[in-house]
Amino acid sequence: MKTIKTIMVLAALLLLTPCTTNAQEQESFIMNITEFTVKFGQDHNFTDGVKKWKKCYQDNNGTNKWNVWHRLQGKGNVYVVAGNMANWAEMSKEDPASKSCSAIALESITPFIESTDFNTTRFIPGISRNAPFGDATIIWVTNFIVHDDFTFNEIISEVTTAIASKEGDKRGYWYRVMGGETSDYFVTTPFKDFAAMDVETDNVWKVFESVHGEKKTKETRKKFRESVEDIWSYTFMLESELSLK
Repeated sequence: MKTIKTIMVLAALLLLTPCTTNAQEQESFIMNITEFTVKFGQDHNFTDGVKKWKKCYQDNNGTNKWNVWHRLQGKGNVYVVAGNMANWAEMSKEDPASKSCSAIALESITPFIESTDFNTTRFIPGISRNAPFGDATIIWVTNFIVHDDFTFNEIISEVTTAIASKEGDKRGYWYRVMGGETSDYFVTTPFKDFAAMDVETDNVWKVFESVHGEKKTKETRKKFRESVEDIWSYTFMLESELSLK
């Protein structure tokens, strides 16, 4: 088990790819997401190890970029590393800097990790926000398990279009999860800081109703509920010292 976990950690670090933070370019890309659950009481050791690995990577002229987010709710102490790539071919691209720092991963990161989960996702530009991700330090991520993809996508398209017509842009960045045992889709809504989360806005269905009326809203909400199996959300805080932009 220890050997398998070590391989997964090293693979995750080797797959840190050029991070396209400006989803406003409205081009689809692949985002790799690695979720690390840190052992109880080992947060300092884990973050210190990541800082050492980051310094080693920079000292070895590494060119890849990534963001590290710290989950605020839920079970366990969870960090998420996110990095983007233009296409699948980049998965096979070698990164000498990462290989040069593998010993640090083995000695200073792996011992403090309880579990690792790796997923690939695809950005969906048509229903996503056009504005740049900007200097957001907080993100609200809502996950969806879907059993009727056609209806779900049809409704999300209608809802995001209604929001854009009222507010000038869509609110979040949408992704489709490719494989794995997690959600099918998720949407990320960025905030500059925690204070920005206190700004009150109408919920999406109220906005939809202002565009399409009460009857259509009730019908659409019913169809939406029938298309999804489960929905859940988490808040994440950007760890700038662990990220490399």
